Amino acid sequence: MTPPATEAGDFAALVRHAGSSFEVVPVTLPRIKTDEVRVRIVAVGMCHTDLLARDGKLPGVPMPSVLGHEGAGIVEEVGADVEDLTPGDHVALSFAFCGSCRHCADNRPADCDRFYAANFLGGEGRMHCHGEAAPVNSEFFNQSSFATRSIVKARHAVRVPRDVPLELLAPFGCGVITGAGTVLNYMKARAGSSIAVFGAGAVGLSAVMAARLAGCATIIAVDVHPSRLELAMELGATHRIDSREGGLRSRIRAVLPGGADFVLDTTGVPDVIAEALASVERRGAVVLVAGTPGRQISLDMSLLLTGASIRMVTEGAAVPREFIPLLVDHFRAGRFPVDRLIRFYSFDDINHAAHEAEQGIAIKPVLRVASESRGVQSHE
Repeated sequence: MTPPATEAGDFAALVRHAGSSFEVVPVTLPRIKTDEVRVRIVAVGMCHTDLLARDGKLPGVPMPSVLGHEGAGIVEEVGADVEDLTPGDHVALSFAFCGSCRHCADNRPADCDRFYAANFLGGEGRMHCHGEAAPVNSEFFNQSSFATRSIVKARHAVRVPRDVPLELLAPFGCGVITGAGTVLNYMKARAGSSIAVFGAGAVGLSAVMAARLAGCATIIAVDVHPSRLELAMELGATHRIDSREGGLRSRIRAVLPGGADFVLDTTGVPDVIAEALASVERRGAVVLVAGTPGRQISLDMSLLLTGASIRMVTEGAAVPREFIPLLVDHFRAGRFPVDRLIRFYSFDDINHAAHEAEQGIAIKPVLRVASESRGVQSHE
């Protein structure tokens, strides 16, 4: 067994078995490999994917496991082969990719042939809980950042400016790039176009802000929470629809008689997806960014006869080291106010954060892990 390199004092939020709560426990991390970096986590976002994994709804995620995949922190140590990061760098951690398949070689890491395995199926189990012989999975998205420290491959860490609080940048690693990237990278939404966004959570609201950046003329936000719809209007939506009132497709077509150029579903709910499919114009694009393995959706073939397309897009088709700095620049310039989505929690309060995320109270929970994350206010 490789001897531990970190000293006592590290903690992680452990899920012992599918469906259990998070348990903050003392842990020991291994020595880093030559292509890895050790990062002291300052803050970490909580994503719906973390909760699906906690509940055993993502096949293959090993248990016990440390989850978390929107970490942000400070590099403490770099491996011998790492040339582009140095101790003291501020970084946001993003998704994992193999780095060697045809898609990675073509600079499309979100389409990595091994994406599911690299992010969900775990690795060697190199982290240990104190007093327990068996290791735990610490390879969730190659970061398992619900922890005070994380060991990741250097290619999954993105250097970010030191003058932007890390706790505001944590969500950029997954939820933010998924929403914004789908609009800007995959749809390549053009000025004057129209988009309907189903679901005004962190992903959907990031898409709304990106659509405003792109100059979309009509931006329709659809959700069940009036407060989220109000926020969507403040962030750039031109219309809002409360889906509790039903009739989504007719109400969208009342605004856009021919349907929307682009339709984005962030919910993964089959009945909602059916409404999304019925809301797109001829030759338009329907994009899905969420879904639970095993759930079925029905597709009316007449949609395809109109020339419309439907596709699942992963991680906003983003290249993290290129796209995250671009979004950070927009944030610093006031054009992408992601801070409006965030509600902060202490690391020890992780189960309360999860509860409020599930209840729709928090749009984007961010756990404050280290002292550097104190003092920044969230928008409630």
